[in-house]
Formats: sequence, C-alpha cells, structure tokens
Amino acid sequence: MNRTARLYALVEELRAGAPRPLTVAALAARFEVSTRTVQRDLQALMESGVPVRTTPGRGGGWTIDPATTLPPMHFTADEAWALAAALTAADASTPYAGAARTAYQKIVASMTGPASAAARELAARIVALPRPIDSAVRAAVEQALTDNRVLRLSYVDAAGRESDREVEPAGLLTADGRWYLIAWCRTRQAGRGFRLDRIAAAAPTGDQANPHDLAQLLHGSAAADAVRPAAPASLL
Repeated sequence: MNRTARLYALVEELRAGAPRPLTVAALAARFEVSTRTVQRDLQALMESGVPVRTTPGRGGGWTIDPATTLPPMHFTADEAWALAAALTAADASTPYAGAARTAYQKIVASMTGPASAAARELAARIVALPRPIDSAVRAAVEQALTDNRVLRLSYVDAAGRESDREVEPAGLLTADGRWYLIAWCRTRQAGRGFRLDRIAAAAPTGDQANPHDLAQLLHGSAAADAVRPAAPASLL
C-alpha cells in the first residue's frame, strides 16, 4: 500500500472506530508498518486540516470527528478536472474561497501521473478577476450562514447612503460577477439583497436566525433585478 492509499485508509480506520481512540501501535499492526510511520502519517493528516486528534495517557490514542469528514469518494478523471476547474474559478472574493482553495489542493494531490498534470494545466488556464470584497466581511457572512446566526451589517446603498442593519441570512446569489447576501432585514421587515462589496462591516451576533425561504425572499429583494429569474426555486 502506497502512502496516499494508507493516509485515506487511516482516516477511514479512525472513522470506523470513532469515538473510541485507537493507539499508534494498533494502527501500525493494522497496516503492517512501523509506529514511527503511523505517527508521521497522523501528523501529516493533522497538518493538512483533517480533524484528527490525539489524547494522551491511559485509554488515549488518536480519534477523528466523523461529523466533519467525508468518506472516500471516487471520481473519474473528467469529474476531477471539472471540480478542479470550478474550484480554481473561486477567486479571493468568492464566499468560502479558502475552503475552495484547500479542496482544489487535495483533489490535485490525490491524482497522479498524466491526470494530475492535466488538472494543473487546466487550472492554469482559468483566470478569475476578484472584486474588492473585504475578507473580514466575507468571513462574517460565511460564519453567519454556516451557523444560522443573525448578522449585523453596515451597508452602503447605490446612492452612497450608509445604514446599520440586522439581517437573518437565507442564502447567496451570484449574478453578473457580483455576490449578494439574500436575507430577511429586521430593520426593513422585508427580504433584501445586499451586495457583498457594499457591506462596509459585518459581525455575526449571538442570536439564532429564523428560517426563511430563499425563493420567497429573492422575489422581494433588490438583488432579484440582477437576474430576473423566471423560477427562483430553480436556483436552489
């Protein structure tokens, strides 16, 4: 078994044993390698962002959080190239751009030979011109959407007027190269679309957001004019 295959197998072994920790000695015996090799592999997994953790002492060992990992998935070369191309197009202003970048790196690293070279060559042909979106704003929007939390905004409209809002995020819309946060605006008591590059500041609050139907909010938001969808539900 080569190292790449063993790294995937280690993750699956830890997933199967979770939440019970597995010792380095047990893993070394399972994969018929030295404890030093297993220790080095586990350290590499941790440094690459895989949520493996070690617990010292009696009864300790290595564990993984199965809720934050995916089982192995097998892609054809065409599917891997498509994913690499799509992830490469996520420029620095795109929501979840950081995760897209590391996902691309993992996909290319898992490919070997001509397939890996082809994926890298394809990615090199894709150029994305980022829009000026503050990274702190983007991170706050991502966190609020992921945690379903109310977001406090300072927003500048098309006329240059700035206002403070509390909004309940419902989703994201992209149109004409721009990104919009679609949300229920508590200040206006209506659905609104907020261009990310017009959000001057953003911070998630501790309040849980109420659930909202994205299609219904899109009908009433200013962002709907950006695409005029015949059936907003098809965007979901």
